[in-house]
Amino acid sequence: MTRRLFTPSVIALFFLMIFVPSVPCQSTVPHFKDYPAGEIYKGPTAPLVLTRNDLTYKTRLRSAAKNQKPNFAGHYILTTWGCGTECVDGAVIDAKTGKVYRWDFTICCWWKPGIDDNFKPIEFRTDSRLIIFSGRRNEKDGDDGAHFYRFENGRFVHIQSVPKPS
Repeated sequence: MTRRLFTPSVIALFFLMIFVPSVPCQSTVPHFKDYPAGEIYKGPTAPLVLTRNDLTYKTRLRSAAKNQKPNFAGHYILTTWGCGTECVDGAVIDAKTGKVYRWDFTICCWWKPGIDDNFKPIEFRTDSRLIIFSGRRNEKDGDDGAHFYRFENGRFVHIQSVPKPS
């Protein structure tokens, strides 16, 4: 009895492996679309509600509340200010309530030769709760990379960090 080496199913499998394009690997980094913000607020900005910790930055916060519209997570106004050379700090203001929320670090040290002119050390969208900080948090050595956070219940929750390639 002769055994058939190439059955129709083996031949079909062979052709599938050769001619069907492979599925590209999916990225494991968070995407803005994965953290939708919901409805975009279009109403007036509420008066600021400042805490003792916010008073140091009250001029900047008042200016942002007066001059900016929601630009982050649906109804928040994200504003930043410099804290030294290549250093950024900031906060978000809830346009509906006037409450201020701050992340608990500065971001610095992102400048390197060859960086695109459009590079921003903090990336965010009006329609997303995701925010990406690029550089070092609190100038900490070895912390170079992209740091992904989601804004949830008034807190910046760390999702993951991707180290800068060496």
